[in-house]
Amino acid sequence: QVQLVESGGGLVQAGGSLRLSCAASGRAFSSYVMGWFRQAPGKEREFVAAVSWSVSTTYYADSVKGRFTISRDNAKNTAYLQMSSLKPEDTAVYYCAASTRSTRWTFGASYDYWGQGTQVTVSS
Repeated sequence: QVQLVESGGGLVQAGGSLRLSCAASGRAFSSYVMGWFRQAPGKEREFVAAVSWSVSTTYYADSVKGRFTISRDNAKNTAYLQMSSLKPEDTAVYYCAASTRSTRWTFGASYDYWGQGTQVTVSS
């Protein structure tokens, strides 16, 4: 079992930056793929980014590529999402998730554990 707690959300102006953190407790954090997803009001949850166990592989949604950076610190059992050049369309609840699977990291169904989410609001 893994418990995930996100933090770092808030209100920021367009063009600004935020760093989200996802603190994990439980077993073997380093064995999980960590992902970030988001859900805006009235929209379906969408994939944002994922990072492999060893940080050697990362995936990004096209909409955030070049602006967001996912990382993890296995010694601290924490994953991060650095968000820069934020746009109003980035406004959403952001969720971190953990997966034991080796493929299909862009699919929410591949993830076993989810955090409660943190709100990010980008004003224009």
